[in-house]
Amino acid sequence: MDAEAQERFREFVAGRSTALLRTAVLLSGGDRHAAEDLLQNALVKAAGRWQRIDEPEAYVRQILYRQQISRWRLKWRRREVTVAEPPEAGHAPDVSGAAELRLVLRTALSRLTARQRTVLVLRYFEDLPEAEVARILGCSVGTVRSTTHRSLARLRQLAPELAGFGPRPRQRSHDFSPVEVRP
Repeated sequence: MDAEAQERFREFVAGRSTALLRTAVLLSGGDRHAAEDLLQNALVKAAGRWQRIDEPEAYVRQILYRQQISRWRLKWRRREVTVAEPPEAGHAPDVSGAAELRLVLRTALSRLTARQRTVLVLRYFEDLPEAEVARILGCSVGTVRSTTHRSLARLRQLAPELAGFGPRPRQRSHDFSPVEVRP
């Protein structure tokens, strides 16, 4: 890589790594260390092809998604034992309701399967259409829909305090009477 390409790569990493790390954290179920590894591996792969990449952020995100898929498809998974982190000095605790909801959501997401978590991140955090999620995951749109449905149901079961947020399940009516449409 020449000096100009190296500088463009450094600028990209400096400007977009925070947003990419957020996505990686969500994909890894809130495990920041795994997310950092995921992002670092994606950036290393992107650096090797940097001069041939037209849309760097889309390319790196695609690598993130595919690496996460590879992780949950592995038959043998290495799991590290996590321990509580020491509290950081000098920071006042965030007592707002939004912070509490983020913690509840992170905990609930970490209890989903990697596939369920990945589908929800792609659909609702990345705001991708079902067809695009299906293309990224290498499955059918129907699989994305059913996985999304089951994932949201499980998320609601794990964290009922999130009931007021996000998409709601459709109510199915057995009444087949015509619906009045108002202009």
